[in-house]
Amino acid sequence: MSDRDQPKKDEDHILAGEYALGLLSAEEAGAFEARLGRDPDLRAAYAQWAEDFAAMTDDITPQVPPAHVWQRLEAGLFPDTRRTGRLRRLALWGGGLAAAAVLVLLVFLPDLVGRGPVPPVDPPYVAQISAEDGSLVVQAAYDDATGTLFVDREAGGAAPGRALELWLIAGEDAPVSLGVMPQDTQAVLAVPGGLRGRVAGAVLAISDEPEGGSPTGAPTGEVLATGAVRDS
Repeated sequence: MSDRDQPKKDEDHILAGEYALGLLSAEEAGAFEARLGRDPDLRAAYAQWAEDFAAMTDDITPQVPPAHVWQRLEAGLFPDTRRTGRLRRLALWGGGLAAAAVLVLLVFLPDLVGRGPVPPVDPPYVAQISAEDGSLVVQAAYDDATGTLFVDREAGGAAPGRALELWLIAGEDAPVSLGVMPQDTQAVLAVPGGLRGRVAGAVLAISDEPEGGSPTGAPTGEVLATGAVRDS
């Protein structure tokens, strides 16, 4: 790689981190997702961010607050749409400062980070993603207002050396990855802004993929389970 290519590689690495945190606008997220299907380096960067963020929560004991506490906290933190601009200013540029900012996001803003096991309060949409033989069963709850998708894996898991990847199939469109399922049985995934309005009425599917997720931007392994998103 030439020195001329390095700045572009650094920019893409930071962009993948912002996408994983849900910091991109709908337009930016859509452009990023379009590139994922044709840029293996970008997919690798996104997969690495997702793994790093998930690992940072390994030692955190899950705590689910009462509904009224969570609602008051969310209202206090996010009174208007300016939250994205404030979070973007944290960025990812500053070495130790950036790592500290990411850690704060992971612990205190699970609706953006998508890794804390906090379910949406009274989610308007739910889905049961299951295999025909019941070998894999994942319950999902989705809040379209915040873009949080809570998943609870009740049965099954990834084969050794493999990963489970979650896909959104809206109408006749090609599947779009929502990320690799964490090893934890419960997790909250952040649906990118450009996809939030397409989850209702869509189908969620889980495929068997290499560690780190599909290398092509589309399912490469067997589709193990599917489930329609319906009103709760």
